Amino acid sequence: MLDRTRLLIALLALLALALPASASAGTQASGDDPIVVIVGDVTVPAGKTVGGVFIAHGDARIAGRVDGDVVVFSGNALVAGKIDGDLVTVDGTARLLRTAHVTGDVRYGSDHPDVSGMARVNGDVTNEDWSDAVDVLPFLGGFLIWLAVGVSTLLLGLFLLLISPRAAEAVRAQSRERVGPTIAIGIAIVIGLPIAAVLAAIVLVGIPLAIGIMLALAPLCAVAYAASAYVLGRALVKPPRGQILAFLAGLALLRAAALVPILGLLVGLAAVVFGLGMIGAAIGAARKQPEPEVAAQIPGS
Repeated sequence: MLDRTRLLIALLALLALALPASASAGTQASGDDPIVVIVGDVTVPAGKTVGGVFIAHGDARIAGRVDGDVVVFSGNALVAGKIDGDLVTVDGTARLLRTAHVTGDVRYGSDHPDVSGMARVNGDVTNEDWSDAVDVLPFLGGFLIWLAVGVSTLLLGLFLLLISPRAAEAVRAQSRERVGPTIAIGIAIVIGLPIAAVLAAIVLVGIPLAIGIMLALAPLCAVAYAASAYVLGRALVKPPRGQILAFLAGLALLRAAALVPILGLLVGLAAVVFGLGMIGAAIGAARKQPEPEVAAQIPGS
């Protein structure tokens, strides 16, 4: 059974797998609460005390005091202060300067720590074997991402069906009338919006517009994916059965396909493209509908 440190490492590893390993501005820690950082560095200045430091991606610089453990999953740890607990580095190097004091153990997974002869470690310096816990993390991380996409799409689709059931049928109508043009519209949107954002970013005043386009692309693709799930489900669950049941059936098929490597990516991309095409075609069809004529009755005509 995994101990507390192994559970912390597993949690940090899952967070690291689920988020990109990009650098961010360093955090200067202060206060007595533990510091948890997913992406970024943590610095505990001299004279400051924190309750603990836990980092998924980033480096730890301890010049002050940590009243607890310091756990770094992917990154290095530089210690010049005091750690009232364990110092753990999974994928990185720990360096203890001559003023460093660790009351617990120094535990590492890859690189041997660089410990100054003047540094004090009350516990042991040990090389841990975390392979049994870490080997399964890529699969767990992928499953969590798959589950998050499925749950978010489920909530989004149910919300859209509840507030606008007629819009769902209008989008579905486009899938039956003009499949070829619908796909072409979807491809044009997928390619055209990023190009428009790049062109807007070339001009300095167009940078806010470019940012707005890119920010709008993610929720738009999510709506498109949900629309494709509904249309796919409606092909299996015919009226008079409810729209929600049809959406659930279609979403289940798409999420099942997403479990298959490569095929899931292709199916998801196709669902987004087709969904964007249906939405675009439905908007175009709505704009082309003639205004209802009001017959004017003129006396004596």
